[in-house]
Amino acid sequence: MGAGISGLTAAYRLQEDAEVSVFEASDRVGGKILTEEVDGFLIECGPDVFLSRKPSAVALCEELGIETRPTNRIERGSFILRAGVLRRLPAGFGALIPARLAPLLRSPILSLKGKARVLVEPLVPARKRSGEESLGAFVRRRFGREMYDRLLGPLLGGIYGASPDQLSLEATFPHLAGFEREFGSLIRGAQAMRGSGDPGESPPFAAPRRGMSALPEAIAEKLGDRIRTGVEITALRPEGEHWKVGGEEGTYDAVVLATPAHVTGPIVKGVNGELAAELATSPYTSVRVVSLAYRREDVPHPLEGYGYLIPEAEGKPVRACTWSSTKLPGSAPRDHVLLRLYLGRGEGDPLLTAEDSRVLWTVSDEVRDTLGITAPPLFHRIHSWHRAQPAYTLGHFDRLRAIEGHLDSLPGVFLTGAAYRGVGIPDCIQQAEATSLQVRSYLTQT
Repeated sequence: MGAGISGLTAAYRLQEDAEVSVFEASDRVGGKILTEEVDGFLIECGPDVFLSRKPSAVALCEELGIETRPTNRIERGSFILRAGVLRRLPAGFGALIPARLAPLLRSPILSLKGKARVLVEPLVPARKRSGEESLGAFVRRRFGREMYDRLLGPLLGGIYGASPDQLSLEATFPHLAGFEREFGSLIRGAQAMRGSGDPGESPPFAAPRRGMSALPEAIAEKLGDRIRTGVEITALRPEGEHWKVGGEEGTYDAVVLATPAHVTGPIVKGVNGELAAELATSPYTSVRVVSLAYRREDVPHPLEGYGYLIPEAEGKPVRACTWSSTKLPGSAPRDHVLLRLYLGRGEGDPLLTAEDSRVLWTVSDEVRDTLGITAPPLFHRIHSWHRAQPAYTLGHFDRLRAIEGHLDSLPGVFLTGAAYRGVGIPDCIQQAEATSLQVRSYLTQT
Protein backbone atom coordinates (compact mmCIF):
# COMPACT_ATOMS: atom_id res chain seq x y z
CA MET A 1 0.00 0.00 0.00
CA GLY A 2 1.27 3.44 -0.92
CA ALA A 3 2.29 4.55 -4.42
CA GLY A 4 5.38 6.52 -3.51
CA ILE A 5 8.70 5.40 -4.94
CA SER A 6 9.01 2.61 -2.33
CA GLY A 7 5.60 1.05 -2.92
CA LEU A 8 5.87 1.38 -6.69
CA THR A 9 9.32 -0.23 -6.79
CA ALA A 10 8.25 -3.15 -4.61
CA ALA A 11 5.16 -3.75 -6.76
CA TYR A 12 7.16 -3.44 -9.99
CA ARG A 13 9.64 -6.08 -8.82
CA LEU A 14 6.86 -8.44 -7.69
CA GLN A 15 4.48 -8.14 -10.63
CA GLU A 16 6.14 -10.88 -12.69
CA ASP A 17 5.76 -13.47 -9.92
CA ALA A 18 2.51 -12.49 -8.22
CA GLU A 19 -0.82 -10.77 -8.71
CA VAL A 20 -0.20 -7.29 -7.35
CA SER A 21 -2.56 -4.52 -6.26
CA VAL A 22 -1.34 -1.06 -5.22
CA PHE A 23 -3.64 1.17 -3.15
CA GLU A 24 -2.88 4.88 -2.94
CA ALA A 25 -4.91 7.31 -0.82
CA SER A 26 -4.19 10.38 -2.95
CA ASP A 27 -5.21 10.97 -6.55
CA ARG A 28 -1.73 10.51 -8.04
CA VAL A 29 1.39 8.36 -7.80
CA GLY A 30 4.83 9.48 -6.67
CA GLY A 31 4.32 10.46 -3.04
CA LYS A 32 6.70 13.33 -2.25
CA ILE A 33 8.07 13.24 -5.80
CA LEU A 34 6.16 15.85 -7.78
CA THR A 35 7.20 17.82 -10.87
CA GLU A 36 5.22 20.68 -12.41
CA GLU A 37 5.83 22.22 -15.83
CA VAL A 38 4.88 25.90 -16.05
CA ASP A 39 5.69 28.09 -19.09
CA GLY A 40 8.86 26.16 -19.87
CA PHE A 41 9.97 25.92 -16.23
CA LEU A 42 10.50 22.48 -14.69
CA ILE A 43 9.53 22.91 -11.04
CA GLU A 44 10.41 20.23 -8.52
CA CYS A 45 7.98 20.46 -5.62
CA GLY A 46 9.66 17.71 -3.61
CA PRO A 47 13.09 16.12 -4.14
CA ASP A 48 14.94 17.71 -7.05
CA VAL A 49 17.80 15.20 -7.50
CA PHE A 50 19.02 11.83 -6.27
CA LEU A 51 22.48 10.72 -5.22
CA SER A 52 24.04 9.09 -8.27
CA ARG A 53 26.88 7.47 -6.30
CA LYS A 54 24.31 5.05 -4.90
CA PRO A 55 23.49 3.03 -8.04
CA SER A 56 19.92 1.86 -7.44
CA ALA A 57 18.12 4.96 -8.75
CA VAL A 58 20.34 5.36 -11.82
CA ALA A 59 20.02 1.64 -12.58
CA LEU A 60 16.23 1.72 -12.30
CA CYS A 61 16.05 4.74 -14.61
CA GLU A 62 18.21 2.95 -17.17
CA GLU A 63 16.04 -0.16 -16.93
CA LEU A 64 12.91 1.91 -17.57
CA GLY A 65 14.49 3.85 -20.44
CA ILE A 66 14.54 7.18 -18.55
CA GLU A 67 17.28 9.56 -19.61
CA THR A 68 19.08 11.18 -16.68
CA ARG A 69 21.30 14.23 -16.45
CA PRO A 70 23.99 15.11 -13.89
CA THR A 71 23.98 18.37 -12.01
CA ASN A 72 25.96 21.20 -13.59
CA ARG A 73 29.57 20.15 -14.08
CA ILE A 74 30.89 23.69 -14.55
CA GLU A 75 29.02 25.96 -12.15
CA ARG A 76 29.50 23.78 -9.13
CA GLY A 77 29.82 24.34 -5.42
CA SER A 78 27.60 25.83 -2.75
CA PHE A 79 27.70 28.75 -0.35
CA ILE A 80 27.17 29.44 3.33
CA LEU A 81 25.64 32.70 4.52
CA ARG A 82 28.01 34.18 7.08
CA ALA A 83 27.27 37.58 8.69
CA GLY A 84 24.96 38.39 5.79
CA VAL A 85 27.56 37.59 3.10
CA LEU A 86 27.67 34.50 0.89
CA ARG A 87 30.90 32.58 1.43
CA ARG A 88 31.76 29.72 -0.92
CA LEU A 89 31.91 26.31 0.70
CA PRO A 90 35.61 25.35 0.60
CA ALA A 91 36.58 22.72 -1.95
CA GLY A 92 37.23 19.20 -0.78
CA PHE A 93 33.99 18.41 1.06
CA GLY A 94 33.09 15.43 -1.14
CA ALA A 95 32.67 13.18 1.90
CA LEU A 96 31.02 16.01 3.90
CA ILE A 97 34.31 16.39 5.79
CA PRO A 98 37.30 18.48 4.58
CA ALA A 99 39.69 16.21 2.69
CA ARG A 100 41.74 19.25 1.65
CA LEU A 101 42.78 21.66 4.38
CA ALA A 102 44.25 24.47 2.26
CA PRO A 103 40.88 25.69 0.85
CA LEU A 104 39.35 25.63 4.34
CA LEU A 105 42.26 27.58 5.81
CA ARG A 106 41.91 30.23 3.10
CA SER A 107 38.16 30.53 3.63
CA PRO A 108 36.80 33.48 5.67
CA ILE A 109 34.03 31.28 7.10
CA LEU A 110 36.12 30.35 10.15
CA SER A 111 38.20 32.58 12.42
CA LEU A 112 41.88 31.88 13.06
CA LYS A 113 40.90 30.18 16.30
CA GLY A 114 38.33 28.03 14.52
CA LYS A 115 40.84 27.02 11.86
CA ALA A 116 43.43 26.14 14.51
CA ARG A 117 40.87 23.89 16.19
CA VAL A 118 40.22 22.09 12.90
CA LEU A 119 43.96 21.50 12.39
CA VAL A 120 44.25 19.58 15.66
CA GLU A 121 41.35 17.23 14.78
CA PRO A 122 43.74 14.37 13.91
CA LEU A 123 45.08 14.61 17.48
CA VAL A 124 41.65 14.31 19.14
CA PRO A 125 41.36 10.83 20.65
CA ALA A 126 38.60 8.54 19.50
CA ARG A 127 35.59 8.19 21.78
CA LYS A 128 35.99 5.28 24.16
CA ARG A 129 32.59 5.39 25.85
CA SER A 130 29.97 3.00 24.58
CA GLY A 131 26.46 4.15 23.79
CA GLU A 132 24.87 6.28 21.15
CA GLU A 133 26.18 9.72 20.24
CA SER A 134 24.34 12.52 18.50
CA LEU A 135 25.63 13.89 15.22
CA GLY A 136 26.00 17.36 16.76
CA ALA A 137 28.01 16.13 19.77
CA PHE A 138 30.25 14.09 17.46
CA VAL A 139 31.06 17.04 15.17
CA ARG A 140 31.77 19.40 18.07
CA ARG A 141 33.97 16.80 19.74
CA ARG A 142 36.03 16.30 16.60
CA PHE A 143 36.15 19.86 15.19
CA GLY A 144 35.02 22.29 17.88
CA ARG A 145 32.05 24.58 18.28
CA GLU A 146 32.86 27.12 15.58
CA MET A 147 33.20 24.56 12.79
CA TYR A 148 29.90 23.07 13.92
CA ASP A 149 27.97 26.35 14.13
CA ARG A 150 29.26 27.96 10.95
CA LEU A 151 29.73 25.07 8.57
CA LEU A 152 29.13 21.44 9.41
CA GLY A 153 25.98 21.95 11.51
CA PRO A 154 23.94 23.54 8.69
CA LEU A 155 25.55 21.30 6.07
CA LEU A 156 24.82 17.98 7.80
CA GLY A 157 21.62 18.92 9.62
CA GLY A 158 20.14 20.49 6.49
CA ILE A 159 20.05 17.11 4.77
CA TYR A 160 17.55 15.82 7.34
CA GLY A 161 15.87 19.12 8.17
CA ALA A 162 16.51 18.51 11.86
CA SER A 163 18.91 19.59 14.58
CA PRO A 164 22.13 17.52 14.54
CA ASP A 165 21.86 17.33 18.33
CA GLN A 166 18.74 15.19 17.89
CA LEU A 167 20.07 13.01 15.06
CA SER A 168 21.78 9.67 15.59
CA LEU A 169 25.31 9.64 14.19
CA GLU A 170 25.26 5.95 13.27
CA ALA A 171 21.82 6.16 11.67
CA THR A 172 22.51 9.26 9.56
CA PHE A 173 26.21 9.38 8.67
CA PRO A 174 27.74 6.04 9.68
CA HIS A 175 30.74 6.63 7.41
CA LEU A 176 31.86 9.47 9.70
CA ALA A 177 31.84 7.17 12.71
CA GLY A 178 33.70 4.67 10.54
CA PHE A 179 36.41 7.23 9.77
CA GLU A 180 37.02 7.71 13.49
CA ARG A 181 37.14 3.97 14.17
CA GLU A 182 39.39 3.09 11.24
CA PHE A 183 41.65 6.12 10.93
CA GLY A 184 41.35 7.79 14.34
CA SER A 185 40.51 11.04 12.51
CA LEU A 186 37.82 12.31 10.17
CA ILE A 187 40.28 14.35 8.17
CA ARG A 188 42.58 11.37 7.65
CA GLY A 189 39.58 9.26 6.72
CA ALA A 190 38.33 11.78 4.16
CA GLN A 191 41.82 12.11 2.69
CA ALA A 192 42.15 8.34 2.40
CA MET A 193 38.76 8.12 0.73
CA ARG A 194 39.77 10.84 -1.75
CA GLY A 195 43.13 9.22 -2.38
CA SER A 196 41.58 5.83 -3.08
CA GLY A 197 39.60 7.13 -6.02
CA ASP A 198 36.48 8.54 -4.39
CA PRO A 199 34.52 10.30 -7.17
CA GLY A 200 34.37 13.53 -5.20
CA GLU A 201 35.38 15.61 -8.19
CA SER A 202 32.43 14.50 -10.35
CA PRO A 203 28.86 15.71 -9.81
CA PRO A 204 27.38 13.49 -7.09
CA PHE A 205 23.74 14.11 -8.07
CA ALA A 206 21.52 13.41 -11.06
CA ALA A 207 17.87 13.64 -12.07
CA PRO A 208 15.62 12.45 -14.90
CA ARG A 209 15.83 14.91 -17.77
CA ARG A 210 12.04 15.31 -17.86
CA GLY A 211 11.80 15.86 -14.11
CA MET A 212 11.72 13.66 -11.04
CA SER A 213 8.11 12.59 -11.65
CA ALA A 214 9.27 10.73 -14.75
CA LEU A 215 10.50 7.89 -12.52
CA PRO A 216 7.29 7.05 -10.59
CA GLU A 217 5.20 7.71 -13.70
CA ALA A 218 7.26 5.23 -15.73
CA ILE A 219 6.82 2.56 -13.05
CA ALA A 220 3.09 3.31 -12.86
CA GLU A 221 2.82 2.85 -16.61
CA LYS A 222 4.35 -0.62 -16.25
CA LEU A 223 1.92 -1.50 -13.46
CA GLY A 224 -1.12 -0.20 -15.31
CA ASP A 225 -4.48 -0.92 -13.70
CA ARG A 226 -2.82 -2.72 -10.82
CA ILE A 227 -2.69 0.73 -9.20
CA ARG A 228 -5.82 2.19 -7.65
CA THR A 229 -5.62 5.81 -6.54
CA GLY A 230 -8.07 7.51 -4.23
CA VAL A 231 -8.32 4.39 -2.06
CA GLU A 232 -7.35 4.86 1.58
CA ILE A 233 -6.64 1.72 3.56
CA THR A 234 -7.14 2.27 7.29
CA ALA A 235 -6.89 -1.23 8.73
CA LEU A 236 -5.66 -4.78 8.25
CA ARG A 237 -7.60 -7.85 9.31
CA PRO A 238 -6.40 -11.45 9.31
CA GLU A 239 -8.61 -13.99 7.61
CA GLY A 240 -7.17 -17.45 8.07
CA GLU A 241 -3.67 -17.39 6.65
CA HIS A 242 -4.49 -14.38 4.49
CA TRP A 243 -5.12 -10.67 4.97
CA LYS A 244 -8.06 -8.38 4.33
CA VAL A 245 -7.20 -4.74 3.66
CA GLY A 246 -9.79 -2.17 4.65
CA GLY A 247 -13.12 -2.76 2.98
CA GLU A 248 -11.61 -4.23 -0.18
CA GLU A 249 -12.96 -7.48 -1.53
CA GLY A 250 -10.78 -10.55 -1.61
CA THR A 251 -7.81 -11.54 0.51
CA TYR A 252 -4.06 -11.22 0.06
CA ASP A 253 -1.27 -13.67 0.84
CA ALA A 254 1.11 -10.81 1.71
CA VAL A 255 0.84 -7.08 2.34
CA VAL A 256 3.61 -4.49 1.88
CA LEU A 257 3.02 -1.26 3.80
CA ALA A 258 5.05 1.41 2.02
CA THR A 259 3.48 4.30 3.89
CA PRO A 260 5.01 6.78 6.38
CA ALA A 261 5.39 5.35 9.88
CA HIS A 262 2.70 7.67 11.28
CA VAL A 263 0.30 6.37 8.62
CA THR A 264 1.32 2.74 9.02
CA GLY A 265 0.73 2.80 12.79
CA PRO A 266 -3.07 3.22 12.66
CA ILE A 267 -3.31 0.59 9.90
CA VAL A 268 -1.72 -2.12 12.05
CA LYS A 269 -3.17 -1.00 15.38
CA GLY A 270 -5.98 -3.51 15.28
CA VAL A 271 -3.63 -6.47 14.80
CA ASN A 272 -0.66 -5.35 16.92
CA GLY A 273 -1.04 -2.37 19.22
CA GLU A 274 2.59 -2.51 20.36
CA LEU A 275 3.83 -2.25 16.78
CA ALA A 276 1.49 0.69 16.19
CA ALA A 277 2.80 2.43 19.30
CA GLU A 278 6.41 1.91 18.21
CA LEU A 279 5.70 3.32 14.77
CA ALA A 280 4.02 6.34 16.37
CA THR A 281 7.32 7.25 18.06
CA SER A 282 9.11 7.67 14.71
CA PRO A 283 9.74 11.43 14.38
CA TYR A 284 9.22 13.36 11.17
CA THR A 285 10.06 16.90 10.06
CA SER A 286 8.03 19.28 7.92
CA VAL A 287 9.16 21.68 5.22
CA ARG A 288 7.74 24.34 2.96
CA VAL A 289 9.24 24.64 -0.52
CA VAL A 290 8.85 27.87 -2.46
CA SER A 291 9.78 28.19 -6.15
CA LEU A 292 10.30 31.63 -7.72
CA ALA A 293 10.68 32.35 -11.44
CA TYR A 294 12.44 35.46 -12.78
CA ARG A 295 13.81 37.00 -15.93
CA ARG A 296 17.61 36.78 -15.89
CA GLU A 297 17.91 40.54 -16.26
CA ASP A 298 16.06 40.97 -12.94
CA VAL A 299 18.59 38.89 -11.00
CA PRO A 300 21.83 40.83 -10.37
CA HIS A 301 23.63 37.94 -8.67
CA PRO A 302 25.73 35.69 -10.97
CA LEU A 303 24.31 32.49 -9.38
CA GLU A 304 27.56 30.60 -9.97
CA GLY A 305 26.93 27.46 -7.99
CA TYR A 306 24.11 25.30 -6.67
CA GLY A 307 22.80 27.63 -3.94
CA TYR A 308 23.40 28.42 -0.31
CA LEU A 309 22.65 27.31 3.25
CA ILE A 310 21.68 29.66 6.06
CA PRO A 311 22.92 28.67 9.54
CA GLU A 312 20.42 29.13 12.34
CA ALA A 313 22.86 31.59 13.95
CA GLU A 314 22.09 34.05 11.13
CA GLY A 315 18.62 34.50 12.63
CA LYS A 316 16.79 34.08 9.33
CA PRO A 317 13.59 32.12 8.76
CA VAL A 318 14.75 30.64 5.42
CA ARG A 319 16.92 27.52 5.73
CA ALA A 320 18.39 27.34 2.25
CA CYS A 321 18.07 28.50 -1.34
CA THR A 322 18.79 26.37 -4.41
CA TRP A 323 19.62 28.02 -7.74
CA SER A 324 17.70 25.40 -9.68
CA SER A 325 18.31 26.84 -13.15
CA THR A 326 22.08 26.68 -12.52
CA LYS A 327 22.13 23.39 -10.62
CA LEU A 328 20.06 21.62 -13.29
CA PRO A 329 20.42 23.34 -16.68
CA GLY A 330 17.16 23.13 -18.57
CA SER A 331 15.01 23.78 -15.50
CA ALA A 332 14.21 27.26 -16.82
CA PRO A 333 13.86 28.76 -20.31
CA ARG A 334 16.80 30.63 -21.74
CA ASP A 335 17.45 34.01 -20.08
CA HIS A 336 15.34 33.04 -17.08
CA VAL A 337 16.07 31.96 -13.53
CA LEU A 338 14.39 29.47 -11.21
CA LEU A 339 15.04 29.60 -7.45
CA ARG A 340 13.89 27.21 -4.74
CA LEU A 341 13.75 28.18 -1.06
CA TYR A 342 13.15 26.03 2.02
CA LEU A 343 11.39 27.08 5.21
CA GLY A 344 10.84 25.29 8.49
CA ARG A 345 13.26 25.37 11.41
CA GLY A 346 11.60 22.80 13.63
CA GLU A 347 8.02 21.65 13.93
CA GLY A 348 7.05 24.75 15.90
CA ASP A 349 8.08 27.16 13.14
CA PRO A 350 5.04 29.38 12.45
CA LEU A 351 5.96 29.66 8.78
CA LEU A 352 5.03 26.01 8.30
CA THR A 353 1.38 26.92 8.76
CA ALA A 354 1.40 30.62 7.83
CA GLU A 355 -0.69 32.09 5.03
CA ASP A 356 0.91 31.88 1.58
CA SER A 357 1.08 35.68 1.44
CA ARG A 358 3.32 35.78 4.51
CA VAL A 359 5.52 33.01 3.10
CA LEU A 360 5.92 34.89 -0.19
CA TRP A 361 6.76 38.08 1.70
CA THR A 362 9.40 36.19 3.72
CA VAL A 363 11.17 34.65 0.73
CA SER A 364 11.00 37.91 -1.22
CA ASP A 365 12.84 39.60 1.65
CA GLU A 366 15.46 36.85 1.59
CA VAL A 367 16.25 37.03 -2.14
CA ARG A 368 16.32 40.84 -1.96
CA ASP A 369 18.73 40.93 0.98
CA THR A 370 21.07 38.16 -0.20
CA LEU A 371 20.78 38.11 -3.99
CA GLY A 372 19.75 41.71 -4.65
CA ILE A 373 16.49 40.80 -6.39
CA THR A 374 13.94 43.60 -6.13
CA ALA A 375 11.66 42.67 -9.05
CA PRO A 376 8.57 40.58 -8.31
CA PRO A 377 8.73 36.99 -9.59
CA LEU A 378 7.02 36.07 -12.83
CA PHE A 379 5.16 33.47 -10.77
CA HIS A 380 5.63 31.42 -7.63
CA ARG A 381 4.69 28.00 -6.35
CA ILE A 382 4.40 27.04 -2.66
CA HIS A 383 4.26 23.42 -1.55
CA SER A 384 3.81 22.38 2.08
CA TRP A 385 4.99 18.95 3.16
CA HIS A 386 3.68 18.13 6.63
CA ARG A 387 5.61 15.42 8.48
CA ALA A 388 7.29 14.63 5.21
CA GLN A 389 10.78 13.44 6.10
CA PRO A 390 11.78 10.90 8.73
CA ALA A 391 14.35 12.16 11.23
CA TYR A 392 16.67 9.41 12.40
CA THR A 393 16.96 10.63 15.96
CA LEU A 394 18.78 9.03 18.88
CA GLY A 395 17.39 5.55 19.48
CA HIS A 396 16.57 4.96 15.81
CA PHE A 397 18.11 1.48 15.63
CA ASP A 398 16.45 0.50 18.91
CA ARG A 399 13.11 1.47 17.35
CA LEU A 400 13.92 -0.56 14.24
CA ARG A 401 14.72 -3.65 16.28
CA ALA A 402 11.49 -3.27 18.23
CA ILE A 403 9.46 -2.81 15.03
CA GLU A 404 11.04 -5.86 13.41
CA GLY A 405 10.41 -7.89 16.55
CA HIS A 406 6.70 -7.03 16.53
CA LEU A 407 6.45 -7.91 12.83
CA ASP A 408 7.28 -11.51 13.70
CA SER A 409 3.72 -11.85 14.98
CA LEU A 410 2.29 -10.74 11.62
CA PRO A 411 3.43 -13.27 9.00
CA GLY A 412 2.92 -11.92 5.51
CA VAL A 413 3.11 -8.24 6.55
CA PHE A 414 6.15 -6.27 5.41
CA LEU A 415 7.26 -2.67 5.93
CA THR A 416 9.41 -0.60 3.60
CA GLY A 417 10.09 3.07 2.97
CA ALA A 418 12.10 6.08 4.10
CA ALA A 419 11.20 5.62 7.77
CA TYR A 420 13.56 2.71 8.26
CA ARG A 421 16.98 2.40 6.60
CA GLY A 422 17.66 5.45 4.47
CA VAL A 423 15.70 8.53 3.43
CA GLY A 424 17.13 9.17 -0.04
CA ILE A 425 15.48 7.97 -3.24
CA PRO A 426 18.25 5.40 -3.95
CA ASP A 427 17.91 4.14 -0.36
CA CYS A 428 14.14 3.75 -0.74
CA ILE A 429 14.54 1.89 -4.03
CA GLN A 430 17.16 -0.43 -2.57
CA GLN A 431 15.00 -1.16 0.49
CA ALA A 432 11.93 -1.80 -1.67
CA GLU A 433 13.84 -4.21 -3.87
CA ALA A 434 15.09 -6.06 -0.79
CA THR A 435 11.53 -6.17 0.54
CA SER A 436 10.28 -7.65 -2.74
CA LEU A 437 12.82 -10.46 -2.36
CA GLN A 438 11.57 -11.12 1.18
CA VAL A 439 7.97 -11.24 -0.06
CA ARG A 440 8.91 -13.59 -2.88
CA SER A 441 10.69 -15.89 -0.44
CA TYR A 442 7.70 -15.83 1.91
CA LEU A 443 5.24 -16.67 -0.86
CA THR A 444 7.45 -19.51 -2.06
CA GLN A 445 7.63 -21.02 1.42
CA THR A 446 3.92 -20.70 2.14
